[in-house]
Amino acid sequence: MKKYITRLSITLAIICFLGINLSAQTAVDPNREKAIDSLALEKVKDLGKYISIIGNKDTPFSEATRVMDRAEELFAPGSEMGVSSLASEEIEYYKVREYFKRLMALNYDKVTIEWYDVQYISDLERQPDGKYVGVVTVYQKFEGRSGDLLKYKDTTKKDITIYVEKKSTQIAGRTVEFWDVILGDIRVSETSV
Repeated sequence: MKKYITRLSITLAIICFLGINLSAQTAVDPNREKAIDSLALEKVKDLGKYISIIGNKDTPFSEATRVMDRAEELFAPGSEMGVSSLASEEIEYYKVREYFKRLMALNYDKVTIEWYDVQYISDLERQPDGKYVGVVTVYQKFEGRSGDLLKYKDTTKKDITIYVEKKSTQIAGRTVEFWDVILGDIRVSETSV
C-alpha cells in the first residue's frame, strides 16, 4: 500500500509541476514533452505491474479486485485490450474490466506475466479536439503452469494508444490546468514463442 501511495504522490507532483508550467498554454511545450513522456511511460509500467498482480494466482481476490479498480482508472472509457495465442492467428479484443476478469480466471496453477522493453514508437500528434495521441510499445512475456509443468508460454508485442489532454483541478482555491495521460486501446502486433 505504501508503494501505491508513494507512486500517487509522485504522479500528483508531476501533474502539479506540469499544471503550473503549462496553465496558460494550449499546446504541449516541447520543454515539457519529456515530463509528459515520462508520465506516460510510468503509467504503462504501472499497468504492467497491475496485470502481473491480477494474473498471479496467489493474489487474494479482494486485492486483485482493488488492483483492477486502480488499473481501470488508467484507461479512457470503452478501451479494449487484445488477447492472442500461438494456437490461433485470431486476436480477440475485450473491454478492460472483462480482460482483467478473464486474466484472473485463467486455468493455470501459476501465471507469470512480465512486461519489458517499454518505449515510444510514435511522437505525440495533435488531434482536432485538442488532445494529443501517441503509441507506446511493450513486450509481454506470459507463462502458465500446472504444478511445475510449463503448459503455455508466449511473448506478445503490444501497441498501447496513449492520449494526452489538458485537464484542470482546484488546488488551494486556485484552478490549475495540467496535462494528463490516459491509456487507450492495447493492440497485439505480434505473438511468438
